[in-house]
Amino acid sequence: MLAFSRSFLNAVTSKILASILLVGLAAPAAAHTYFFGVSELNYNSKSKHIEIIHQFTAHDIENTIAEIKQIHFSAEHPSYDKYIQAYFEKHFMLEQNNKAIKLNWIGFEIRRGQIFAYQESNSANFLADLVVKNTILVDTYTKQINTVNYQGVSFAPHIKVQGSLTFNSSQRIAEIKALESQVNTSEEKQ
Repeated sequence: MLAFSRSFLNAVTSKILASILLVGLAAPAAAHTYFFGVSELNYNSKSKHIEIIHQFTAHDIENTIAEIKQIHFSAEHPSYDKYIQAYFEKHFMLEQNNKAIKLNWIGFEIRRGQIFAYQESNSANFLADLVVKNTILVDTYTKQINTVNYQGVSFAPHIKVQGSLTFNSSQRIAEIKALESQVNTSEEKQ
């Protein structure tokens, strides 16, 4: 009877441990069911350049680069910075009047599992009629949704242009239309 109890107890313990292990392995995968990223385009009225901040989940970017390059890719990789920069430069572009806008790479940082990447146009540009091409992560994750929020001024003085665009695996290019609202002149002076 004692032998039966021990074998029964061992079997139950093994099943419990296996269940805990499976739950522990499945939890991180289940925890990340939404794939989204945000980019901010802001018109700097002093420099007249467009400033861009991207925010994405760092391990999603790393996994995508690993898949593209067919390598193990993490922050310890000797070309980590170079590959991150190349990825953003290839998958986020701006055009105006059918001409690509040169974007300077400012850099990136990782905070709390999020990558913040920074770019800036190197010449005076306005947001109205700007074509945005955003394919960040959409080829790797079919559920990836990228939002581009923008805020700035139009060619016409005292006209503000603001809004957002959405990108996914089927929507990769969008244009900022001049859906404008009057800028309060007291706001402009601040």
